[in-house]
Amino acid sequence: MSELPRLCSELLARPGGTEVVEFEGQWYSWQDLRKVGEKLAELLDATGAAPDAPVTFIPRNRPWAIAALFTLLSQGRTIRMVYAFQSPAGIIRDVERLASPVVIAAEQEFAPDVVAAMQEFGYAGIALDQLVAEPVTGLETVSKKAAINPADDPRVEILTSGTTGPPKQFPVEYTMIEKLLTGGTTGNQQTSDAASQPPMLLYMPIGNISGIYSTIPTFLRGHRAVLHDRFNLDKWREYIATYKPKVSGLPPAGVQMVLDADVPKEELVGLLAIGTGAAPLDPSVQRRFEDHYGIPILISYGATEFGGPVTATSLKDIEAFGNTKIGSVGKPIGGTRLRVTDAETGTELPVGSEGILEVISPRIGPDWIRTSDLAMLDADGFLYLRGRADGAIMRGGFKILPETIERALLLHPDISAAGVVGVKDQRLGEVPGAAIQLKPGHGAPTPEAIEAHLREHVMATHIPVHWRFVDELPKTLSFKVHRPALCELFADVAAD
Repeated sequence: MSELPRLCSELLARPGGTEVVEFEGQWYSWQDLRKVGEKLAELLDATGAAPDAPVTFIPRNRPWAIAALFTLLSQGRTIRMVYAFQSPAGIIRDVERLASPVVIAAEQEFAPDVVAAMQEFGYAGIALDQLVAEPVTGLETVSKKAAINPADDPRVEILTSGTTGPPKQFPVEYTMIEKLLTGGTTGNQQTSDAASQPPMLLYMPIGNISGIYSTIPTFLRGHRAVLHDRFNLDKWREYIATYKPKVSGLPPAGVQMVLDADVPKEELVGLLAIGTGAAPLDPSVQRRFEDHYGIPILISYGATEFGGPVTATSLKDIEAFGNTKIGSVGKPIGGTRLRVTDAETGTELPVGSEGILEVISPRIGPDWIRTSDLAMLDADGFLYLRGRADGAIMRGGFKILPETIERALLLHPDISAAGVVGVKDQRLGEVPGAAIQLKPGHGAPTPEAIEAHLREHVMATHIPVHWRFVDELPKTLSFKVHRPALCELFADVAAD
């Protein structure tokens, strides 16, 4: 039986006077967070939902969302995560699909359309705002007509980003969180010197694997934290200047942002290393950063389906190999096994060959997990990613399947065909570019009008940045969309 609920209960019971998390210039104590948690627990009981009923959680990076997360974990509930930054229509689809009797979200997520839909579904809603948890008017209790998808063992269900195929809800069991994210023991995780160390910087979304991976162990180990809504270069610089950590992190896009802003070297002089992951980092960007600042970048690679990172670069690797491994995402960690296989036959390929990456992640199980990543392993065991076999677009830390955008575009009344490809972007690595073929006799809608249409069907990260209107999409001899020719339509912006 998992010890995670007990650990989280003990966490919420810690003395209240200590500053624990800073957000937008204000520090909050455990007493502050505990009040939110106690009110949330009271409201959950009042909804009429069973004590072990699953909940749908739509968190934004706020202290009160952290309070809600640990409260739900302390109750041993299954938590079904939903991405916050999407249209009301997208939230409605996710809430209906996940079928949990209670939805907990920031107040702004409960738009009128969402409330009306939830009333129809029969679900209850609890809104978080500042240090307050309140029932949503009209959604105070669970209706008898509510269709509920029951939970098995307690888990956190997170939407995958597509490493092993189309995004899907992936269960991260409590035992996995306990073992992997709290050090693998069941005792008190607080370290004696945690309070004296610089606070950790948290900017990854609480609702994805990277956010869970960083948020839960930070607090269970007794660290303080500076919480950002999302990554912001100015706020990151302020954090570095204020707390002078020896090691910090940057998203891959943030590395380019530091270079673009020409951040003075003296601002980063105390940093011994920068960690990054969640998306590819252009080797030329890594080399420019390391040459300019003299700070090594330690890259990791992982996925929700792996239960977290499976490879990483260490300072020992830098000492042993210098900068000769730039472009790799490190070596296997934690007993991970890697192999590269032929895309057609599945046969394992020799060292130095490019093929489909397969992974054994001990935290998941003994079976090989086939990914959609093209990769190469070198003779020293370092992994190099070569792109996506499924054509997925890597926009910052988000993996986007072109087909998802194409299907949404075809719902527009003026569009007869659409093709979406990744276009290189200096800051984000790749962004979507869409080629549009119109229905005969229909005029071209503006990109702004198409964007408004898309926001009703896909997440904000899926909105194309570049647009091309064509008489006919380029096709192969077998009448499939010719992806290389599609990419050529965006060659000018890719070059820029």
